[in-house]
Amino acid sequence: MKRLAGIIAALAMSLTLAAQQYQALEAKLNEYLAALAGDSPQIQGNECDFLIESASDSLVRQFMTLKLYTHYLESRIMGDEAVAIHIADKWLLSGKVKMHSEEDLLNARIFAEFNRSSLIGKKAPATALYSPDGKLVRLPGADETCVLYFYDIGCPGCKVETPRLAALAESGKFNFTLYAIYVGADGNAWEEYRKALPGAIHLWDPEACQPWQKLYGVLKTPSMFLIGRDGTILGRKLDTPALKMLLERESGVEEYTYGSEASAEGLRQIFASYGDTLKVSHIMDVAEYIAARTFTEGSIDSFRQAEGDLLYFLSSSRGEVFHDAAIPFNERYIKGMPEVWESDSDKARVASLAGFMADMAARTPAGSKIPSIRVPGRLYKKPSFLCKGVRDGNFRLDRLCGGKNYVVFYSAGCGSCGELIARIPEIAAERGTSVLLLDVDAILSNSPELGELLLDSFDLSSLPFVIQTDRKGIIQHRYVEL
Repeated sequence: MKRLAGIIAALAMSLTLAAQQYQALEAKLNEYLAALAGDSPQIQGNECDFLIESASDSLVRQFMTLKLYTHYLESRIMGDEAVAIHIADKWLLSGKVKMHSEEDLLNARIFAEFNRSSLIGKKAPATALYSPDGKLVRLPGADETCVLYFYDIGCPGCKVETPRLAALAESGKFNFTLYAIYVGADGNAWEEYRKALPGAIHLWDPEACQPWQKLYGVLKTPSMFLIGRDGTILGRKLDTPALKMLLERESGVEEYTYGSEASAEGLRQIFASYGDTLKVSHIMDVAEYIAARTFTEGSIDSFRQAEGDLLYFLSSSRGEVFHDAAIPFNERYIKGMPEVWESDSDKARVASLAGFMADMAARTPAGSKIPSIRVPGRLYKKPSFLCKGVRDGNFRLDRLCGGKNYVVFYSAGCGSCGELIARIPEIAAERGTSVLLLDVDAILSNSPELGELLLDSFDLSSLPFVIQTDRKGIIQHRYVEL
């Protein structure tokens, strides 16, 4: 994914004010953000800084900053609000990047100020509210796992959330203290409503004496927080299903880590047994075997873990067959089974990755003709009386004329690319073989429109990327290992 970040940065540095170029940049940013989902807020914030800093033109920088800020501001993935606040603090509220209006700037300031003290991983802000009999109760409680549930009586969302939360609290499966905090001031209505949450400690602040609204960012209801025994915020702006998932983790059921080395080694051994005969159908057979031994027998967690491991293995493996398998695998086991990957975590870590991989793998598939694009590059062929061994120029991808043609997309700063380029003269020495080297960074810098066309036509998220074509420009193989 780092390669895609570099490509976006190069594209941003070369942009002018053409509307179609902004559209291309936005499309690449969407791809990158989907692939980045699931990383820690700190990593995502650093990536955003890198992309924003790459834009030398002030309008391009503004476009990128606001696009990134809006993405994290509107994200439904818990924790992404920390990235939005980071962007707001460093770029928008500091004045380094201008917002479209003073109203937008004010809204960004309000969002940051009403959310920065209640981010995941921070100590829960101390506040105090009143019980029905007027006693002051300090929050959060000491040495207890607690849930703060801010609600209002006339709130439609609260009418849905309150009975779900009551059922979870009354189930007895989890040990937590529920603080139900009424944000209104109608004592009579509140007295009746309290019956809906019989096991909760009920609190309110009718005179608005305490700063709980700002400390916990309660600008709308329902709003729910999970706080650990050490006073650390473990979850924010939760619904009951998300709360249940976090409580399970706190009870000892840890969030599964996909793509461990142990799982990867097991899959390597399985697929190595096929040798050079490995096909997409073999990979799908393994996926089907996993499903038959887990999902079919009712073990959803085992299914999720094993298929998630397989997805991560496909994403990290080089070779055409693994990338090609991503398309049917996604359709059958990820996109085709949304109920399995319904949590925000799995949407970010699995569904987004699967969709990104399938989109990349669907570009210029084997059997199709390589796009008729003229590109600047360096062509290697076996020297002859009529042909130089190496020449620079502009070449059409579909007219390389060798019996076996390799198109190599590379970056000068890529270590693997350097190792491959060193072997190109040897590869091109074979009779009837030609190798075209294309420097992606140089093309993006010198010809942005051409660079955008290449980005839309090929999977350049990881370099080197090699395509093999025949004399007629028909793609024989992709993700070739030379």
